[in-house]
Amino acid sequence: MSLLRTFDTGMRGLLGHRLRSILTTLGILFGVAAVICTVGIGTASADSVNSRIAALGTNLLTVSPGSTTSFGVRGGSGSANTLTMEDVAGLEDKQDAPDVAAVAPVVSGTATLVSTSTNWSTTVNGSSPGWLVTNARSLSAGVFFTQQQVDQHAQVVVLGTTTAQDLGVTVGSQVTISGAPFDVVGILTATGSTGFTNNDDLAVVPITTAQDQITSGSPDSVQRILLSATSSATIGSAYLEADQLLLQTHHVTNTASADFNITSASTLASTAASVTTTLTILLASVAAISLLVGGIGVMNIMLVSVTERTQEIGLRKALGATPRDLLRQFLIEAATLSFIGGVLGVGAGLLAGFLVPRLAGIAVTITATPVIISVCVAAGVGLIFGVYPAARAARLAPIAALRAE
Repeated sequence: MSLLRTFDTGMRGLLGHRLRSILTTLGILFGVAAVICTVGIGTASADSVNSRIAALGTNLLTVSPGSTTSFGVRGGSGSANTLTMEDVAGLEDKQDAPDVAAVAPVVSGTATLVSTSTNWSTTVNGSSPGWLVTNARSLSAGVFFTQQQVDQHAQVVVLGTTTAQDLGVTVGSQVTISGAPFDVVGILTATGSTGFTNNDDLAVVPITTAQDQITSGSPDSVQRILLSATSSATIGSAYLEADQLLLQTHHVTNTASADFNITSASTLASTAASVTTTLTILLASVAAISLLVGGIGVMNIMLVSVTERTQEIGLRKALGATPRDLLRQFLIEAATLSFIGGVLGVGAGLLAGFLVPRLAGIAVTITATPVIISVCVAAGVGLIFGVYPAARAARLAPIAALRAE
């Protein structure tokens, strides 16, 4: 029997049981749609995380203090007070660190900002003019404070977009921080959120002013130091220069016992990429289980079909149909059910990718690769789970099949 004739016979078998065929394709349909959606959500999440990290500056290095040990209990990283303004001055020396473009010491604290109309609690960072460069930020209005204002302990503040909007202030306005008046000299350009952190909800003041009125720390101590490499190509050398300089100034001979840590945005990006990839694979694997269930459904339906059509199989064998013809017919039926379910699943997945961002606010990025793979896997599942029913039909003896009632 020709392949075309076999295909026609298989289609007639499926159309003869339309409702059963439709219900069988639903398992494949939902499985394919689930895989496309979950991979799309994972891809969108990865893109979002990468863009947020890129917004921090790919040339950024962060120097954090080490840990403390009290009564035999070791605190977490950053709990010690080992970074000083002397370290900042050493890192700013171009002879010792030629690949470091900018340096910004940082101290942080939480304070309530009060305007003429309302008040707002936020994080207040004390830093230097290098903060703008190291954080890859820009201003939407006004100016950033100068080194002269840092030296003069000036009471000036640069606000994030969210903070300025919530306080209802603009450049030239005045706000009160910890009971002291501050002039708003600049508003930062909005960059959005990173995870649970809103990068636009903050205030930046001169580090000397912050140490005097907000953090109440030692004038020589800093909580962390931000470094910006001259380019993405020199971030490795900038890291080594900063590491060697701090080891010398802290009189550390064994790097394992260093009282500071240096991390880079590129390290954070690779870690985030690894996490999002793992989560995407996990979600896709869970969704793929429904494809497996759909394949089992195809096998069950095909077994039922073989049982119901035993006499038909016996008659066709008696009229000259070979086991190969019957095997091919039932495989075509199983693969067709899975393929149709896969195509409809692609449509459902694309529709979900359009509706989910608008109804649930969850970003979905659908690419061609998971769509093609899903359809191919769906068709493959049909073939794999259709082999046993097809082989069972092909092995039926004509006499036994004709006797079946």
